[in-house]
Amino acid sequence: MTQAPPTSRAARRQHDREIVALAVPAFGALVAEPLFVMADSAIVGHLGTAQLAGLGIASALLTTAVSVFVFLAYATTAAVARRVGSGDLPSAIRQGMDGIWLALLLGAAVITVVLPTAPALVRLFGASGTAAPYATTYLRISALGIPAMLVVLAATGVLRGLQNTRTPLYVAVAGFVANAVLNVGLVYGFGLGIAGSAWGTVIAQCGMAAVYLTVVVRGAREHGASLRPDAAGIRASAQAGVPLLVRTLSLRAILMIATAVAARLGDADIAAHQIVLSLWSLLAFALDAIAIAGQAIIGRYLGADDAQGARNACRRMVQWGIAAGCVLGLLVVVARPVFLPLFTGDPTVQDAAFPALLLVALSEPVCGVVFVLDGVLMGAGDGPYLAGAMVLTLAVFTPVALLVPVLGGGLTALWGAMALMMTVRMLTLGWRARSGRWAVTGAAR
Repeated sequence: MTQAPPTSRAARRQHDREIVALAVPAFGALVAEPLFVMADSAIVGHLGTAQLAGLGIASALLTTAVSVFVFLAYATTAAVARRVGSGDLPSAIRQGMDGIWLALLLGAAVITVVLPTAPALVRLFGASGTAAPYATTYLRISALGIPAMLVVLAATGVLRGLQNTRTPLYVAVAGFVANAVLNVGLVYGFGLGIAGSAWGTVIAQCGMAAVYLTVVVRGAREHGASLRPDAAGIRASAQAGVPLLVRTLSLRAILMIATAVAARLGDADIAAHQIVLSLWSLLAFALDAIAIAGQAIIGRYLGADDAQGARNACRRMVQWGIAAGCVLGLLVVVARPVFLPLFTGDPTVQDAAFPALLLVALSEPVCGVVFVLDGVLMGAGDGPYLAGAMVLTLAVFTPVALLVPVLGGGLTALWGAMALMMTVRMLTLGWRARSGRWAVTGAAR
């Protein structure tokens, strides 16, 4: 995407090896989050349509409460990778510890907000009278696991910045298995219903956070990095994350608007939307595996003062993103008839979801470019541009999505608006990548 001389075949092979070495294990870790939601959807979906609709609304709210702080992972990855590139491992880990302390503080703050306001938040999303009690129950219980979820984000960023994506893979796989086993046992074995699904997720997330803390603390002691909270370091981490927070809030606003619009289309449409959104999230995280590799690789190149290497790696990763998007889109088309019955036996829900899945498949190559460039610019620490671009995207998407129920459109029209949103993101990120202004070198941007 950037204007630079063609790279040699040997250089491309080197980039490919780096991308594969980081992206393949990152994929396993990244898909853990949507797999958690998909597992919950599959288990809760067989309790009934109202329960699945409630889960859809609560999951959107919970994911928003956590994902707005995804800068804990992304900004930490970029900052740690730059210091790795400059050869300063103790400083890299120390910055990671500041991110973990910030995660704990933010998690405590989020709990105090979500617990008392859960019923109002569910009502704000337009939940029906039958779905609202289930949504409130799931949201209140799951909120207790938010500090653990944020610690997982921050600690994952530390390890990615250290070019270690294997440990997050192992933790994610173990967490997913534990979550699935706990959910089945608590929902059906103990008859707790949707509450059992929420408790299973909380327990699994706490276990994952404990493992991550053990790994990071061991690394800090090995390299002589302090474990104590540092007010200046925590404040600096928070300030560095502000642009990415704006970017993420804008993205989450898009997804919340989409869920709110689907909720007003009826229980069948919100249930179908939850299924389609679960798959879309899974595909997005799959593509984001290349972006995660990009964050670590780009940060390392720029920290080592190699701007040309960073630009060459960017171009190669975009090629990977396009190819991966084409493959994933084809898989969605082929798997649609098999995929839907896994989540619901309601033919009305299946009929609503079927054409929306086709739109998801067609837009996957665009998504491939978007997620890769998003990761590249994050790795470069280009947060202010990412924030502005996402605010513009939100401004374009919002009126289009809100017109869907007004004009009598259904779930397919809503997902058409989602495809438009991804196209706008591709154009804004592509322009920035071609400009080359993001390639600022040094141990700190």
